[in-house]
Amino acid sequence: MPNKLYNILVPVDFTGKNKWAIAKAIEIANNFECNIHFVCVVQHNIVPMIPIESSIFTPYESHADRMSNYERLRELAAMYSNQLCGDRKIEISVLEGNTGKRLVEYIRDFEMDLVVVGLSRFNLIERIISSISISRLARKTNVPVLAVGSSGLICHFKKIILPLHDEVSVHRIKMATMLARTFRSTIYMIALRKENNVQEKIISDALELVQSISAIPVQGIILEGQNLAKTTLDFAKKINADLIMINPLREFNLPGWWNKLTNKLLSYSSKIPVMTMNKQ
Repeated sequence: MPNKLYNILVPVDFTGKNKWAIAKAIEIANNFECNIHFVCVVQHNIVPMIPIESSIFTPYESHADRMSNYERLRELAAMYSNQLCGDRKIEISVLEGNTGKRLVEYIRDFEMDLVVVGLSRFNLIERIISSISISRLARKTNVPVLAVGSSGLICHFKKIILPLHDEVSVHRIKMATMLARTFRSTIYMIALRKENNVQEKIISDALELVQSISAIPVQGIILEGQNLAKTTLDFAKKINADLIMINPLREFNLPGWWNKLTNKLLSYSSKIPVMTMNKQ
């Protein structure tokens, strides 16, 4: 885990949810003095040339779509560039193909340190699809994915919640510590009480790790509850937290058959920004 961030990726599809992802990316970029990358992926289903004119797709149409989206990205970058401090800049790219695959390639090729995505406010189907794609992106790239809704724009990350399941998550702890140093935050490491008291040992080891690498304020708390995701969400609301950091694991799915069916991660019921990081 690096000591700072250098490049932030914001996937852009020109919908309303992009604006809160961009706003949060700018906030982080100004604190870490890093660049932002706006990336738009144009998807096309290439089909055989059949008599139905509306189904015919040609390379010319593909090129036109790319150029149109490139111009829209250029205008978007120009609109937000003056909000960046110093000599930081916004890079723009238009790619073509499967969105998930092309984003993974871009993240690896250009060494992104963070992905910031906006959450749809009303579109249920899009939220279900995005829930799966966030987890997949975090797993495949080993890069944190921050999900931000319309209500997650105001605060800096002053209170960071780090829920722990069954082991000390070194990767997440180092990321949380880096953010806490920059934003002068307090980290709250929480776990659910269990009969064998193993969670107390996990909390103790995690506290020791944080204190060995930084002098930031940190608390370890054992909570009562049956579901780690729900307990985390309730605790976050209680203390007015600004960020929750999770793994893309089933332990961070909310309870209920519908949530299990749709693989509904904590990020989609939280008004607080949620960062998903691969388990390491």
